[in-house]
Order: sequence, then structure tokens, then C-alpha cells
Amino acid sequence: MSRNGRKTATVTRGEGQNPAGPGRQRTAEQQETLPKPVAAADAALDAWQDYLAAARQLDGVRRSAAAAAGEQARSVQAAREELAEVRTRLAAQQTRLRDRGVPQISLVPSPPELTEEARSMTGGPAAVLSGLRTARDRVDAADGVLVARRPLRPGSWPARPRNLLVYGPIALVVPLIQVVVYVATGAGAATVAALICGLPMPAVAFVAGWIGVGRLFRSTGAGRVDRTSRFGALVCLVPAVLVTAGLLLAMLAG
Repeated sequence: MSRNGRKTATVTRGEGQNPAGPGRQRTAEQQETLPKPVAAADAALDAWQDYLAAARQLDGVRRSAAAAAGEQARSVQAAREELAEVRTRLAAQQTRLRDRGVPQISLVPSPPELTEEARSMTGGPAAVLSGLRTARDRVDAADGVLVARRPLRPGSWPARPRNLLVYGPIALVVPLIQVVVYVATGAGAATVAALICGLPMPAVAFVAGWIGVGRLFRSTGAGRVDRTSRFGALVCLVPAVLVTAGLLLAMLAG
């Protein structure tokens, strides 16, 4: 074998016994023997990998912070909505309790109660939301007690059923008189006079009912009492129309 052949075999044998192998990280001694451009490229690759790892870690921290901020914002919004609902319902309960003779001092929280509740609200929006939900549950329980013990008073009824107690009897007075006159006298002049006199009576009944609702059911708040004008006009008009139509048909048939 020639001298060049032996040198090539020696180089090939040395490359095959290299413990680093392809794709493995070179040791410090091997890097010292490598040319400077190769060592610089390896150092740049290591720095780039460190940068990528740091960027991934920073992105994870950013995502966690964004998720926490979003959760806190949702808790704040939910707490505001819960607070508005609780305030409205508490105001309505205070009005109902004052109407029943409960003193104002009993409807206001005491200083120790305020201090205890303020101490429980220092845990952030989540703690505030939890406290407001507890307060809403207590309001629900109080509403149940008030409904169970509510006396049978028309003033606490909804507007239409309450006002029907006034409009209804007034609207039936004249039609009942017309029916009585027809039964007593038949299809004569008295019945015709009763029908003619009854024509403006629905308007009179409506005005009387409108005034009566305002006098009987006074508003407890700042607003005016709901007289349900359209509903009252309909209640006063329907009986008069039906009775008048029925009497006319009966007189024509007779």
C-alpha cells in the first residue's frame, strides 16, 4: 500500500472512532480543535436555543397574566350587576317594611355589621361577588317570608286587579238599572228612556273610577299611583255596550 493510501485509512479510522458522532454536541477540547467559523456557529446555535426557551417561558407568563386579568374583569362585571340587583330588591323590601310599621333604624345595618362585611370584602372581586351572591340568597329568603306573611290588602296587588275593584262595580251600576227597568216595565217608554240616559254613563263611570283609584290607593313612593286608564275605560265601556245591545235586540224581538 502506498504512503497516501495509509494516510487515508488512518484518517478514515480516526473519524469512525470520534465519540462525538454526527449531531452530538462537541466537547470543549473538540471545539478548540475546530476552525473558528464552526465554533462560532455552534455558539450562535446555543444562544438561539436559549432565546427560544426564554421566549416560550415569557409567552407562558404573558398568557397566564392575561387569563388572570380577564377572569378578574369578568368577576368585577358580575359583581356590579349583582350589586345593582341586590340594591333594587333591598329598596323594595325597605319600602314594604316601612309600610308595615318597621322603624327606620331597624332597616339600616349597624356599625359592627358594616365593619364585618368590609373585612370580608378585602379578598378582591371574587370575594365581593361571593358576598353579593350570599346577600341575594338572603334577599330571596326575606321575600319568601314577606309573601307568606302578607295580609290580604288590595293596595299590594298588581295595578289592574286592584283597579278592577273600583272600575268594575261603578261600571255595572247603570247596566243593572237598565235591566231592572226592562224587567219591570217591558219594552216601553221607561226602557227607552233608560237606554238613552245610559249612553253617557260609561264616561261618567270612568271618571268616577279614575278619581276613586287615586283616593283609595295612594302611592307610597315618589311616583303617582297607576290608574290604568285604558284598562279602566274598557271595563266601563264593555258592560254598557253589551247590556244596551241585548236590550235593543230584546225590544226588537218583542
